[in-house]
Amino acid sequence: MERIDLDHALSRFDDHWSPKIIAALNGQEVKLAKFRGAFDWHAHAEEDELFLVLAGAFRMEFRDRSVELERGQMIVVPRGVEHRPVADQECAVLLFEPAGLVNTGDGETSDRTTTGTWLDPESTDQA
Repeated sequence: MERIDLDHALSRFDDHWSPKIIAALNGQEVKLAKFRGAFDWHAHAEEDELFLVLAGAFRMEFRDRSVELERGQMIVVPRGVEHRPVADQECAVLLFEPAGLVNTGDGETSDRTTTGTWLDPESTDQA
């Protein structure tokens, strides 16, 4: 049991749309990601996703509407709902989702497709 400094962990990577796993619990993974631009349209047939904005802002687009999210705000996208996050400027987001979830869901596989990679535990706490 070690503390995780989110600001320090975010400073350890620069890539967009490439979630970094920082913790796991009860079959779920906690991930950090940086968004910029538009992600791919997709849905997850069996999984819900939680997005919490840590810095900046982004919009979650659905086929029938959009939801604007700013620092300190979150949204849960229910299973089966087609969506895509869009960030006009870089933002930092904490994700909470089932372990092994493929970020592009039922969308086409692309160079962005991943289940996330573990961020070195030694790099998540600034001593």
